[in-house]
Amino acid sequence: MPYMEKKAIILFDGVCNLCEWDVRFIIRRDPEAFFFFAPIQSSVGKRLVQKHGFTASDMEETFLLIYEETVLTRSDAVLFILNHLRSLWRVCYIFVILPRSWRDALYDWVARNRYHWFGKKEACMVPTPELNGRFLQDE
Repeated sequence: MPYMEKKAIILFDGVCNLCEWDVRFIIRRDPEAFFFFAPIQSSVGKRLVQKHGFTASDMEETFLLIYEETVLTRSDAVLFILNHLRSLWRVCYIFVILPRSWRDALYDWVARNRYHWFGKKEACMVPTPELNGRFLQDE
């Protein structure tokens, strides 16, 4: 699977309801299709996780954002996404001034509780036909 030039890939928990909501939120605010997606549980997701030196257990409470040769996780990934969305969400990038340890502590707290608060599905999100082009597939 070749990387798309000047595009970012988000690997997310495909069974997490909050993560699915996040993907839909991003797509609605990304009309230029800068972001592409793959569930971490998919074969594409598993290959990319491994390629970038992570394990399945590393991915239990975070997601990966891959842009060119940079890999971001946790609050750094969230801020990168917000900074690239169309609309006032870019203003949230100001939180980059906070220490990463504080930002990641908040991120970790939400990640640990996401299934309890938002639930989870039995199987990964299946994109609608109109969104299918934004999801990485096996070649």
